[in-house]
Amino acid sequence: MSRTQAKKIAQFDGHKGSIYTLEHASEPHLFYSGSEDSMIVEWDLANPQKNRAIAKLPEKSFSLKYIPEKQLLLAGTYTGGIHVIDLAMNKEIKFLQLHNDIIFDIQYLLSKEWFFVLSADGSYSVWTINGFELVTHQQRSSLKLRSIDFFEQRNEAAIGCGDGTIQIIDIDTFEVKSVHEGHMEGFSVNTVKYHPNGTFLLSGSRDAHLILWDVKNGYKLTHRIPAHNYAIYSMVFSPDGNYFATGSRDKTIKIWDAQEVELLLRISPEKQDGHNNSVNKLMWSQYNNYLLSTGDDRTIKVWEISEK
Repeated sequence: MSRTQAKKIAQFDGHKGSIYTLEHASEPHLFYSGSEDSMIVEWDLANPQKNRAIAKLPEKSFSLKYIPEKQLLLAGTYTGGIHVIDLAMNKEIKFLQLHNDIIFDIQYLLSKEWFFVLSADGSYSVWTINGFELVTHQQRSSLKLRSIDFFEQRNEAAIGCGDGTIQIIDIDTFEVKSVHEGHMEGFSVNTVKYHPNGTFLLSGSRDAHLILWDVKNGYKLTHRIPAHNYAIYSMVFSPDGNYFATGSRDKTIKIWDAQEVELLLRISPEKQDGHNNSVNKLMWSQYNNYLLSTGDDRTIKVWEISEK
């Protein structure tokens, strides 16, 4: 039996709608959230009673990305817009409207000073963080694109697609190097993450399965795990790389051993006062190694994961 345990340290309330995204901030104890209520809020893990509104957007916020080098916060919305907020000046400085559907993911590639934007319109775009110029716009599917992660040592990125496939692209040329099938056809791949040691790629899907792909062996499918009862929406690794967590529409969070890919703990509403609705997003903070979770129940919960 696993000796791993989860203790709920705090809970943040205040959003008036489902919460879709969490993001790191300028200090380890701070973080941001984006919600159906259109508010972007900064929270303080060191003082759970403290919070402040960063922005009130015209519509739902589905994705956030903090760029520490520029003190910028990028917010992707329900209709494909990207709001660029200068945190030092405390105001919006740019609005980008290229996509016409939900922005599911925004990720920053520091080495190139580019940010990648994935949309439900089946395309992704790449922008410079200096000047916000469009580098490329690539239509990759008739269905949504949900998640992207980078493996810079191989100059590759993995994209989770709405048709159930994973596309591996060249970061320089944006060429599709390979396409991988393993999840159920038509069941969206909602989250992709490269293991910190670079050995494999993990993907989670609406088919509730977790798949391991051997990166050095042509992304060969090595394990297909029935991880949850419903769609997997989010996956994060702990800062030390020892654990990873998955969050699902089935209302649970699962903690896994990152080396053996073995299930260690299930966090549920019944046993640990977990979420009462879908878990939409996870974030693992450097601050006290806390795991943060949020979802449709409008709460943000803070977990201490430890060994008995």
